[in-house]
Amino acid sequence: MKILVTGNMGYVGPSVSRHLRSAHPEAVIHGFDTGYFAHCLTGAEFLPETALDAQFFGDVRHFPVQMLKGYDAVVHLAAISNDPMGHRFEQITLDINQTASVTLARAAARAGVGHFVFASSCSVYGIAEGGPRREGDPLNPITAYARSKIGTETALAGIEGDMVVTSLRFATACGMSDRVRLDLVLNDFVASALATGRITVLSDGTPWRPLIDTADMARAIGWAITRDAGTGGRCLSVNAGCDGGNYQVRHLAEAVAAAIPGATVSINTDAPADSRSYRVDFGLYRALAPDHQPVVTLADSIAGLKAGLTGMGFADAGFRASQMIRLRVLEAHRAAGRLDADLFWQDGRQA
Repeated sequence: MKILVTGNMGYVGPSVSRHLRSAHPEAVIHGFDTGYFAHCLTGAEFLPETALDAQFFGDVRHFPVQMLKGYDAVVHLAAISNDPMGHRFEQITLDINQTASVTLARAAARAGVGHFVFASSCSVYGIAEGGPRREGDPLNPITAYARSKIGTETALAGIEGDMVVTSLRFATACGMSDRVRLDLVLNDFVASALATGRITVLSDGTPWRPLIDTADMARAIGWAITRDAGTGGRCLSVNAGCDGGNYQVRHLAEAVAAAIPGATVSINTDAPADSRSYRVDFGLYRALAPDHQPVVTLADSIAGLKAGLTGMGFADAGFRASQMIRLRVLEAHRAAGRLDADLFWQDGRQA
């Protein structure tokens, strides 16, 4: 098997590379990344890309489609990866997350790639009152990031041919990583508890979020790269996570406080309603992929973050201005003149 992972040098990529190497020790696995966050290593004992056979650098907006020939699977992680970055770089988010993604998928189909896996998001449900959302329920993408994800899903469903396409609507990512992000709700709470002894919930604590650890995201991708078209259809969009992973934000804060002695929780009970609140039904994923279900519990994710951050000597009360906040990294690149206004590198590379 020959696998290409785009965006592999971000937050989720190290877990994916590690899992694919373990599950397919004889596979040829390549990475393709622009390198925005390559330097943002956090407690890694060795470069995670050593799990790969080769690392290529480039921008997915200028992907060299000729290199797709011979791959059995493409795992497409590359994206402007959260709402704050999507708000700051809205058009670029559309260009990278949607236009480039669809172009890549179409080129993969023409090149004879067997499986294309797209990292989508449960954020496409937006504000969703009532019961947990299933794949066929109405969507309400309220951010540029979420709109780009559903726009890509829609286009992928129209690609003709034999390529098996799986759009994994991931729950909110969490957990430790060789390039950890602290701009995610659970990760932020653990970092804040460790650095300041306080967890501040800016909302009233009632919004719902489904969570999935990066290790379980990798397990889902491992399923998708070998999924048979008879299991869910040739083009499938599926919620990836587990029903027990739906939590209200206040419950996440309380769980972190319970795991970190001395940490206190402050909830803004007077806050206006959060613009994102959704519970998700993961029954379809459970039925289609019974052997690839999430196994990392909330307690496990918190413990992993606590151990990982403590192990790297983390004590930065100002972490929201650090390179563990991805928007801050892009802003630093821009301020130093390394990236132009369209987030292309300014040293003559296409990467």
